[in-house]
Amino acid sequence: MRTLQATTTLDEQPVPVRAKLAAAWTSFMFLYAYVDILNFFTPGVIKDILDGKVFEFDLSQTFSTAALALVAIPILMVVLSMMLPAGANRITNLIVASVYVPVSAFNVVGESWTYFYGLGVVLELVLLALILRYAWTWPRITLSATTPDRETVRAQTPVV
Repeated sequence: MRTLQATTTLDEQPVPVRAKLAAAWTSFMFLYAYVDILNFFTPGVIKDILDGKVFEFDLSQTFSTAALALVAIPILMVVLSMMLPAGANRITNLIVASVYVPVSAFNVVGESWTYFYGLGVVLELVLLALILRYAWTWPRITLSATTPDRETVRAQTPVV
């Protein structure tokens, strides 16, 4: 005799666009940081840093401030993706991700470890493409004369 077993299917909850964007920016920053950290193991890099050089640039307060500003923007995008109003959020993500495509691609220029940097840049570009796609295809609602605005719906929703 066969026993029937109940099968269950996992409930697929929709992921809000804001969460997708924040997760993509977080992943981007992990890649960005780990490529830089692992770069310290490339022969000669530590010696160059101790000699005051990074890539072709002299280490200075100006260089360090510019580097901090460059990395702070995508770090802040994690928070901004969750906090900005939808319209500003969409535009900000489209602009910042578009600007960081060439910034990420620049990181492979002149490097001898092309597989390492190539993989890092490709993964960063994939994440930037996802960010651009999520922001570009941000869902819209159509308001009609009979559709209540969001505040009216919130006011009518009982608090539990």
